[in-house]
Amino acid sequence: MKMWKKGLTAAALLAMAVTMGACGGKDDSTKDSGKGGSDSKEVTITTWNYETTPEFKALFDAFKEKTGITVKQVDISADDYDTKVTTMLSGGDQTDILTMKNLLSYSNYALKNQLLDLTDHIKDIDTSAADETYKMYEIDGKTYAQPYRTDFWVLYYNKKMMEEAGITDVSNLTWDEYEAAAKKMSKKDGEVYGAYQHTWRSTIQAIAAAQNDGNLVKPDYGFMEDYYDRALRMQDDKSQMDFGTAKSTKVTYASQFEGSKAGMMYMGTWYMAGVMNQKKAGATDVDWAIAPIPQKEKGQITTFGSPTAFAINKNAKNSDGAQQFLDFASSEEGAKILAGVGVVPSFRTDEVNKIYFGLEGMPTDEVSKKAFEPDTIKLEFPIDENGSAIDKILQEEHDLIMTGDSKPKDGIKEMESRVKAEE
Repeated sequence: MKMWKKGLTAAALLAMAVTMGACGGKDDSTKDSGKGGSDSKEVTITTWNYETTPEFKALFDAFKEKTGITVKQVDISADDYDTKVTTMLSGGDQTDILTMKNLLSYSNYALKNQLLDLTDHIKDIDTSAADETYKMYEIDGKTYAQPYRTDFWVLYYNKKMMEEAGITDVSNLTWDEYEAAAKKMSKKDGEVYGAYQHTWRSTIQAIAAAQNDGNLVKPDYGFMEDYYDRALRMQDDKSQMDFGTAKSTKVTYASQFEGSKAGMMYMGTWYMAGVMNQKKAGATDVDWAIAPIPQKEKGQITTFGSPTAFAINKNAKNSDGAQQFLDFASSEEGAKILAGVGVVPSFRTDEVNKIYFGLEGMPTDEVSKKAFEPDTIKLEFPIDENGSAIDKILQEEHDLIMTGDSKPKDGIKEMESRVKAEE
């Protein structure tokens, strides 16, 4: 990973602090948060969907083997995770470690003084292979979490369908070439599509912002128009499933790709573990690989993504044990464990990459390896005090454009107007 582009601003975060201050969470700056100390042989941690998220068990088991400290999960449904953790912290919960699922929630907790300040500690540990990711967690010069994984978007493709269509080079596709390739691979008038684009607004808005130096919290969205025009053309010529069908039938992206119903699909690196596991279980026979996400022009590869981190609760019973776990999970040792279960770690070295590409079922061609090292990864969505409201507006207008209820130019103007009203 070459570079992360940062979206945090001190002004926005201070504004968020004022906004969130009324939501609960007392100032515990004078409270001793180290109760339990290093003698305690258990730490607690919030997780989501523990049984189907292999990274948690892998890290917990390895940590216990190394230190003798048991990591006990407080498991929460992924859909309810941020709401539940917010409620827990507002009530003075003492769970030791909090998994930071996204940057918006992280900044909320940090600014409400609910997380331990790790700034001085981080200066004394090796973060060299994850420096750019650590920068994502800086708030006014302080850091309250240690990142352990970093996901970004790549292009997944069906090798057999590519070969049948006579497409031989996907190492640096432009969007025009991507569109042409999708048309070539489509079959049977919509039964098999050349591409699948999921219903999330990020599939258009986040990549458009990343590749055009756009900012999704600043209401100037003209950079999206070409991306919407292309998606609608591809729907019309049946080279990708139309949005309305995908949305109304709740199509899963995994079923489209693993069932060879779509030849290409851009999606986050988290999906690699999923497709590898499905192949290992015999649930799919798709012959797949990855390539860099398409670009406006050939050359540098720009994509988008988000990091994930662990933080220590200000009210933790065992902050010493919690700190040991954070150091372990975010280190090269932890990174090797994560890579071994198909998770992309934040701490990336040649040795870690070698483990990842040594997994059974992982494509090992040079194009796949190139896709794993984009030149620039920009944040999927910048942090802003009005982030939740803006996100909702952008998704609503995205849906209207993609279903044909609003033309791209008109929908973009409506986005801008509604977001301006939130300022």
